Amino acid sequence: MEVILTGATGFIGRHLAKSLDNLTDVKLTCAVRRAGSSNCDREVVVNGLDSDTDWSEALTKKLVVIHAAARAHIVKDDLPDPLSEYRKINVDGTLNLAREAASAGVRRFIFISSIGVNGNINQRPFTEEDRPNPSEFYAQSKWEAEQGLWEIGKETGMEIVIIRPPLVYGSGAPGNFGALTRWVEKGIPLPLGAIRNQRSLVAIDNLVDLIVTCVEHPNAANQVFLAGDGEDLSTTELLKRVAQAMGRPSRLIPVPEGALMFGATLLGKKGVAQRLLGSLQVDISKARQLLGWKPPVTVTEGLTKAVGSYRCE
Repeated sequence: MEVILTGATGFIGRHLAKSLDNLTDVKLTCAVRRAGSSNCDREVVVNGLDSDTDWSEALTKKLVVIHAAARAHIVKDDLPDPLSEYRKINVDGTLNLAREAASAGVRRFIFISSIGVNGNINQRPFTEEDRPNPSEFYAQSKWEAEQGLWEIGKETGMEIVIIRPPLVYGSGAPGNFGALTRWVEKGIPLPLGAIRNQRSLVAIDNLVDLIVTCVEHPNAANQVFLAGDGEDLSTTELLKRVAQAMGRPSRLIPVPEGALMFGATLLGKKGVAQRLLGSLQVDISKARQLLGWKPPVTVTEGLTKAVGSYRCE
């Protein structure tokens, strides 16, 4: 099966490319902006990822597209219209790729979206049937791309598969997990010893396994799936588990959540505090039931592998 992967140089893409390359029934090609920038055996150079990108050569004879490339961060928060910057890549670039893929005869288009499409906080686990409620520009752009993909699928018959992961962790993970890991590794005392929230995470090995399952599984066609480990943790428990996996003490101070939120709000960091203090759970029963999928890695195994380079001898 001919598969093309975008975002192969990113955190998710690197792990996904390695897994796909090991499958004997998959012939993987990675779309890159610079030759030799990925670990893939086969590459095709594609300049840019916007509404004008020409994918015709890259998509020749491909049956499946896995679109993991995206613009996740905008450095300058003072841009007059940051949403438009996200849209250029995450919406316009995605839909341009999808249209060209359909024209080239691609059978299935797998889009790596974000749980942020559902929202960034909840009181019960999100499901695929919940009304989308994106509250950040990145998530809004992902939601708009999803809507456009469904329209293209209806018009062309190309199968659409959408996967919405929560925070993805693993060795070398960027973002919030990377920051938490560095804090624990440095032994920095953290005022997060009394947090009783519940957060769903997904180990990179579990996310990759779900994506690979969706490449060929007939029941994945035209479906949305939420990804997760199947075990939720409070921020306090996560930090304790990370410290344990590192073989280091967890230096957590039990400060009341209300005091933390109040202080963060005064400092203009309410969004950061919500991610640390609020709950965000996902229900992965649809993937379990429809695909027969289950996370192959436990949270303990995933965290041990993620922080292995930090372990004390």
